[in-house]
Amino acid sequence: MQEREKLKSRLGFILISAGCAIGIGNVWKFPYMAGKGGGGSFVLFYIFFLLILGLPIMTMEFAVGRASQKSPVKAYQALEKPGQKWHIHGYITLIGCYLLMMFYTTVAGWMLHYFYLTATGKFVGMNTEEVTGVFSEMLGQPLVMGFWMVVVVAMGILVCSLGLQNGLERITKVMMTALLLIMIVLALNSFAMDGAKEGLSFYLIPDWGRMKEVGVISTIVGAMNQAFFTLSLGIGAMAIFGSYIGKERTLLGESINIALLDTFVAITSGLIIFPACFTFGVDQTSGPSLIFMTLPNIFNHISMGRLWGSLFFMFLAFAAFSTVFAVFENIISCGMELTGWSRKKSSYVNLVLIILLSLPCVLGYNVWAWDGFAVFGGAILDLEDFLVSNILLPIGSLVYLLFCVTRYGWGWKNFKKEANEGKGAKVQDWMRVYLTYILPVIVLFIFGFGIYDKFFAT
Repeated sequence: MQEREKLKSRLGFILISAGCAIGIGNVWKFPYMAGKGGGGSFVLFYIFFLLILGLPIMTMEFAVGRASQKSPVKAYQALEKPGQKWHIHGYITLIGCYLLMMFYTTVAGWMLHYFYLTATGKFVGMNTEEVTGVFSEMLGQPLVMGFWMVVVVAMGILVCSLGLQNGLERITKVMMTALLLIMIVLALNSFAMDGAKEGLSFYLIPDWGRMKEVGVISTIVGAMNQAFFTLSLGIGAMAIFGSYIGKERTLLGESINIALLDTFVAITSGLIIFPACFTFGVDQTSGPSLIFMTLPNIFNHISMGRLWGSLFFMFLAFAAFSTVFAVFENIISCGMELTGWSRKKSSYVNLVLIILLSLPCVLGYNVWAWDGFAVFGGAILDLEDFLVSNILLPIGSLVYLLFCVTRYGWGWKNFKKEANEGKGAKVQDWMRVYLTYILPVIVLFIFGFGIYDKFFAT
């Protein structure tokens, strides 16, 4: 039996896991939700839900990975009792990873395209309408989007095919360090803008009045959703890295570090975006269009805008790639375990497979555009995103949760023993009632509300 690969360092584990959690959602969704939901009041609820929702489930996913020493597709088989059926979820996690990459590769491609456009000065001299038009022009060009999608997939597969330590760990360390440095530089640049004071107070000072306008309940549910989805839990994306680490540190302690890094990126994104919005009188709650229409316009009007714009889209590309690399690693290692293939063979087969699976998302904006997707948001991407975010993540998280706390699964004692090995924050027995009886209800609520919100809310 081939010995399982291991990550070289603890820093590598934290940065890769945080990289998996840090995605494009942190960058455009968090500031947008905070802007809408009363600034600091939203941020406080977000942090509260991250502690009570994200941390325990992340710890459980890591524990299943570390105890089983298997990829997510086989992890349950190593831990469940004979005759149990938990392992069916193992196959669903793999489907979830493929489904996530079917649209994420396209969105990562958008970031690269915009980095290229900004760095080569394509926006220079354009007026506001022209800059705004670039995004819809890109969506109408399947060859342009297809090209960047293939570049993303090829780069992701190349990094993972080089091996765990030489590829994924080495490159993620460099990339995540660059990501954090670029963010700090961009935030400092924003602080120097004229509208910085208003922008930062709008963003960071709790405004309960603004929260009431939007609706207290919907803001709280929004914060809960953001805290839940930000860590990409439920499709085994974290479990795989649990299987690559030693027992020197407790898993709750490591989960806290990863959540801190994830939150740092989300909050710093707002520090970059809000001062710019207030300086140039832009609506800061305009969501994704903010990134592709509004910000390129702002970069066009500031000194050294091409440099700042290029850095911003490079940071976005890194945020996207950190997730792509982590999920590709999961897919490739599941392939290796299911078929007995080498890492190289699993990589090359998945190179072709993921490109083919990603094509519908690219074509969904042009050749395959269809009004039937309107209920999900308008495109194939929205349908794929709905399936992952509203169904596979919450249901998958619930399965990991029940597997770890009930006697019908792996059980509380086994979970606690695994999670608490090593130095660091430990899972306590008093948490058991909350994790067994209350947390599953919260996760079910998030699932139910997501379905209601999509189809029944007006």
